[in-house]
Amino acid sequence: MNPAESPSSSQRTALRRARLAGVLRRRQPDLTLVLANIHDPHNVSAIYRSCDASGVGLVHLYYTGTPFPALGEKSSASARKWVESVRHADSGELSRALRAGNMRILATGFSEMSVPLRRWDFTRPTAVMLGNEHSGVDKELRDIADGELHIPMYGMIQSFNVSVAAAIILAEAVRQREEAGMYDAPRMDEMALDAQLEAWLRK
Repeated sequence: MNPAESPSSSQRTALRRARLAGVLRRRQPDLTLVLANIHDPHNVSAIYRSCDASGVGLVHLYYTGTPFPALGEKSSASARKWVESVRHADSGELSRALRAGNMRILATGFSEMSVPLRRWDFTRPTAVMLGNEHSGVDKELRDIADGELHIPMYGMIQSFNVSVAAAIILAEAVRQREEAGMYDAPRMDEMALDAQLEAWLRK
């Protein structure tokens, strides 16, 4: 093709298909976040962007004490377009959904039982629960957790912004999974990949 010529419609479609297929082949179906009553739309949008960038294709929403925030069109048209959401009405339903995927469930927090982030093995199927900006993870969610993690901090401030915490946790998960080669080959079977690709091509 002449460099001065723009790509044809069929070429653009082929390029888009290849791009989407490449992203899907790096998706990590056994790594997810639970957003629990996080009310700031900017935080929620930032978390979705971090999920997409880390290969997390689905997040779980647990909103009981606050409505899910209204996200702007720009946010909705970007990361949320590529990251699916599943809503849960109560902690039991959430637990059953995660256990069905053989997920280990971790809560973020600073109790005496909390373990530093890097001591957790994120090559295992894992769901991390992130709580409200003010009160953290609700008790009913801590009750279904298998453990608790925290990000070590060495200053005067006691906690990270929730979207920053999500990004740090996912970055550690990505580091471990990259070292284990988990982004090198598809984590979904070909039938599931093809179905998801066709769905994405229609977006």
